Amino acid sequence: MAAENDRLIFNFNTPESGKIWVSVNDNVMGGVSEGRFKITQDKTLFFSGSLSLENNGGFASIRCIPAQLGLKKNDSIYFEAKGDGREYTMNLYTNKRLTAFSYRQSFQTKNNQWVEISLPFEKFIATSFGKVIPKAEPIDPNDIESIGFMIGDKKPGAFQVEFKEIKAKSK
Repeated sequence: MAAENDRLIFNFNTPESGKIWVSVNDNVMGGVSEGRFKITQDKTLFFSGSLSLENNGGFASIRCIPAQLGLKKNDSIYFEAKGDGREYTMNLYTNKRLTAFSYRQSFQTKNNQWVEISLPFEKFIATSFGKVIPKAEPIDPNDIESIGFMIGDKKPGAFQVEFKEIKAKSK
């Protein structure tokens, strides 16, 4: 994809870049997983913590606060990730106020290696409380107001992943 079709959504150039991100973990439903984030000196978003399955838990996540992201129909979300070899999920949240609703797409990290990730909109799946919603409307990029990253691979223990800038790439 040509670089001229790239549009920056988020960068992590300053410590203030973290002010628009929040952690949302399974403690909202009684779990005890811990997930946190920070902006690193290398200008990345570093998401880490510990996943626990206790008390019906099993997820840790971060997301940006709602904003106009300027996404378009033929976009893919593109970023580089360096993780721990575990599977993570990107969540897209819309301006439609539905309980625990997001569109999700998973991606695999490699242990301590940067990998390029491209997530096209047509491959995001509608979910609520982690369950697929069959026959849901396809995602409308104009409705997306927040993105997030989540781990919920049912493997308890420490996790960590970091992200370079996040872009939209048009086809």
